[in-house]
Order: sequence, then structure tokens, then C-alpha cells
Amino acid sequence: MVWRVLLTANVGKRLKKLPNSIAEVFQLLLAEMRLSGPVQPNWPHYGKLRENCHHCHLQRGRPTYVAVWRVLSKKDKVIEVTYVGSHEKAHYGRLC
Repeated sequence: MVWRVLLTANVGKRLKKLPNSIAEVFQLLLAEMRLSGPVQPNWPHYGKLRENCHHCHLQRGRPTYVAVWRVLSKKDKVIEVTYVGSHEKAHYGRLC
């Protein structure tokens, strides 16, 4: 069974403002999460922020773009992406 990946309304808005190259990388991340779940150790600077909350870099350098997601249900295999955008605007404490 594949994972279901949801985007918050805020992520939908931010996605429209991302450069095309970053949006394409983000789509690859979503595809990998659908297939293998929330743990993505092959992505740059992947890390677990706290229980059921994860993040990784979509692009290094300046600006650095990141994605943050959380597991809503392990049983039902549901992930929610709570942030995508520049590292500078990511407030990790409020995202999960």
C-alpha cells in the first residue's frame, strides 16, 4: 500500500511561488514519500525534527529551500507536508 501525501493550504500557496526547478524537485520528494513513506535518508540534510516530524533540503546554497512534513497516521499511511520554501522563513517549532 502506498502512502497518501496531503499538502496544507499554505504549502499549496507557497508552491506556486517557488522557482520551477525547486517545484520539480519537490514533486520528486512527494513521489518518493508516496512510495516509501516519511523517512527519506537519501535527501540532503534529511532529519527527524521530533517524533513523526521530518524535513530535508530541496536545494543547498543561497537561498536554501526546505520541506517539512509530519506523519498524521502510521496505520492509515498518511503524511502531511506542512512547509515548503526558503530555509530562512521556516519556523520548525511551529511546523509540526
